[in-house]
Amino acid sequence: MTTLCIAFVIYSATVYTTGTAATSASPMSAEARHGQELFQDKNCIACHQFYGLGGYMGPDLTNVISKRGEAYSGAFIAAGTVSMPNFNLDTDEVSALVAYLAFVDQTGTYPPEEYKIEWNGNVSQVDDPR
Repeated sequence: MTTLCIAFVIYSATVYTTGTAATSASPMSAEARHGQELFQDKNCIACHQFYGLGGYMGPDLTNVISKRGEAYSGAFIAAGTVSMPNFNLDTDEVSALVAYLAFVDQTGTYPPEEYKIEWNGNVSQVDDPR
């Protein structure tokens, strides 16, 4: 019983001290922060999702920059579409929203394609080879 208790303490200490992996995303720029504020002010999450969470009228925007590019995304944001309203944003606001989407894009991939099960039971996403 003592051996099990000692093993549990060592295992718990190891898991507690290693923590979760730090994200590889760089800190959010001031422009991206402004884009985040615009995203929230315009209630974009009512129609769009990040990592599958949010509204379902529009597409998931988690990786829209790496899949479609900044110019494509900026054009849609600036002009709107049949199902997305034109918010009459100026070029600085469109640029800020694109910067925010680029920041979100570097935080991960959705939907994850491969999982890795670690020795301690944690499940993590295999790094995206973009």
